[in-house]
Amino acid sequence: MTQILGTATNLATQAGTFGATHIALTAALTGVLALAAAAWRLPRTAWPDVVAIGVLSAAAVFLWRISANMPQLNSDGLPGFSANDWLAPAMTYLFLSAYADLRSPGDPRRYGQTRAIAVVISLVVNVVTI
Repeated sequence: MTQILGTATNLATQAGTFGATHIALTAALTGVLALAAAAWRLPRTAWPDVVAIGVLSAAAVFLWRISANMPQLNSDGLPGFSANDWLAPAMTYLFLSAYADLRSPGDPRRYGQTRAIAVVISLVVNVVTI
């Protein structure tokens, strides 16, 4: 059984896909860094927004990367950047925008700045780790 799993992992890597653990770690790193940025930018009383930014950033990256984990989207069209590298931050922006529309942040200007920082973090983490 171990040999079969090892062979499947090798084939997945050769085909240009990533394992669920790799994607989960990338998403977790994105979430932790976005949470840190939110804690830095948002008022101390906005802790629900701080937590939501971290969780939603991680969820956006994980859900996008795991569902779009195919060689065509993981191949670098532009050296160093794949379609998935560009689209994971777009999903982060969409998740955080939907959250802001459903629950108005206490300080919209700072929330918008934090959302922009989270998008940049998502791009950098996806390019560097995957």
